[in-house]
Amino acid sequence: MLIVVADDDASQRIFTSTVLKRLGHTPLEAEDGDVALKLIQDSKAPILVCDLKMPGLDGHQLTQQVRALDLGYYVHIVMVTGRDQGADRRLALEAGVDDFMQKPLDAAVLTVRIKAAARLVQHEEALSERNRILNEAKERIEADLHAAADAQRRLLPDPRIEIQGCRFTSSFVPSTYVSGDMYGCFDLNHEAVGIYAVDVAGHGVHAALLSVAIGHLVSADFFANYALTPSGEHDPAALVRELNARFYSDEGSDYFTMFCGVLDQRTGTLTYCQAGAPSPFMIASDQGVTAIGDGGFPVALLPDLEFENGTVQFEPGATLVVYSDGATEAENADGTPFGEDRLMQLIAGVAKDDVAQVPKVVTEALTKWRSGDPLEDDLTVFTLERSSSK
Repeated sequence: MLIVVADDDASQRIFTSTVLKRLGHTPLEAEDGDVALKLIQDSKAPILVCDLKMPGLDGHQLTQQVRALDLGYYVHIVMVTGRDQGADRRLALEAGVDDFMQKPLDAAVLTVRIKAAARLVQHEEALSERNRILNEAKERIEADLHAAADAQRRLLPDPRIEIQGCRFTSSFVPSTYVSGDMYGCFDLNHEAVGIYAVDVAGHGVHAALLSVAIGHLVSADFFANYALTPSGEHDPAALVRELNARFYSDEGSDYFTMFCGVLDQRTGTLTYCQAGAPSPFMIASDQGVTAIGDGGFPVALLPDLEFENGTVQFEPGATLVVYSDGATEAENADGTPFGEDRLMQLIAGVAKDDVAQVPKVVTEALTKWRSGDPLEDDLTVFTLERSSSK
């Protein structure tokens, strides 16, 4: 191990270096503090044995200079002092000295001190290596999570799309890298628009894996196969039942809430199935903002659940607002949730100007509500605005 020995007394340097060589170390001698400082910078020596009184930088100043360096490792400093230098020792401790030896130096004491210092250095080096390995692993995990987040976002529709004369606008904010939320909007046989929103129970990677599996499965073809009957009727509950059958397990831990709907462009009827998801809002010029649906059971919580359809008239010019519970359950610094009433009032105010701004404004309002703190739950907000010409 490299050890810098700083002392203006050549005999003391020789004595200390001789003991260090017997212990298997490599001493680097310096006749003053300035030379010692340069040796530490050039050699990366982890131990410094220095005299208190030296020309140029004395022991105090040398210690301060070493502690000010950005070396990337810790230098263990042992200071050699006289018998009557108690006050200087206090100053040395404040400067960052780790240990002391008293003149005249004793080979046995020096041996014990250096062995103790070497053990500390070896421990610090081992700890530093473990931290390096952990940091590399953390960086790889973060890179993988970023890649997973990108892959998940590619499953989502574009934030703004036009579909059969309807305008779809969305905002998506995961609470971590990846999210348990998933949603979609599909053109079904050029006569209907299909929408869905899923919120997997829990957070993090496990919830995200399930949401991605759902996102891969629920394509436009899958939606049409299960939500559209051969006779032309709309049955989103059948799609939800299929998902319940596929994802239910005896553990019952991987469940999710869902809102699934089909807008019939010919009749203006929205047929929907609500499975434990928050009740969406319908914005109509003649009725203001109203909540639709009555809750229901989450998907994959129990086997053989019976999911039912509901219907609501989706008039030309009306807008449907679908959101995850991350919107209503977001708490401020006092622990007060944003709540459904406050969300409804916010949406009603925005809808008077430009309903397409609802997802953006809701996201901004929740960020302000949280005083800039990250959301504790994933947030999804999307609107489906039906053209007034339909």
